[in-house]
Amino acid sequence: MYQFFVDNNQISDKTIIIAGADYNHARNVLRMKPGERMRVSTADGRSFYARLTGYSDGTAAAEIECEDETETELPVHVILFQGLPKGDKLETIIQKSVELGVSEVVPVAMKRCIAKLDEKKADARVLRWQAIAESAAKQSKRTIIPQIHTPVKWNEAILLAKKLDIILVPYENEQGMAGTKEAMAQIKDGQTVGIIIGPEGGFAPEEIARVSEEGMRRISLGRRILRTETAGPAALAMLTYELEP
Repeated sequence: MYQFFVDNNQISDKTIIIAGADYNHARNVLRMKPGERMRVSTADGRSFYARLTGYSDGTAAAEIECEDETETELPVHVILFQGLPKGDKLETIIQKSVELGVSEVVPVAMKRCIAKLDEKKADARVLRWQAIAESAAKQSKRTIIPQIHTPVKWNEAILLAKKLDIILVPYENEQGMAGTKEAMAQIKDGQTVGIIIGPEGGFAPEEIARVSEEGMRRISLGRRILRTETAGPAALAMLTYELEP
């Protein structure tokens, strides 16, 4: 079943209007026929099951069958602060993190980042990353499309993270999963949770020292050293195991 996202003004008591790129995707890519079923989520976080009734003047109309009461979102708001990786690894990180329930992704320029993002190309890259997030949200039947931010510097990331309720920092020199389990068990529904992941080169000594100074919780993800593109999704999977009933 295909997933679509619409603004609140595209939905009435019985009808949903699909427009723009989603209209083109439904008609010309998916080649959906009248009568086919879809899941549609609105900007205010509601989801519906609907059936396509037809196409007209560049829009598709669907009749609402019922509201979907299934909760596909994590009970907390998770922001992933990801050290900028090289190549297209961030695209994979965004895709998998969205599938695992992240709410926002903030790319972070850290001291040991191999990749150096050209600020002139940043806007175009963010548009691509946001499109990947939307596609992953549709595939995984999310109720929201997570936001992908413009890359920030380390100090900016720390300031953003300090506003959150809990900040977890997976660190390869942290020992034992007992501390990880304890930290995640303390998280309560409705809280904001930050996860800070270092780049390929890891955290610089002064960065990990700043984490400790700010009272952020260093945790282990196990005895094995994980790649930067593995660490974020691994932490999110552990969080899902702990928080979802």
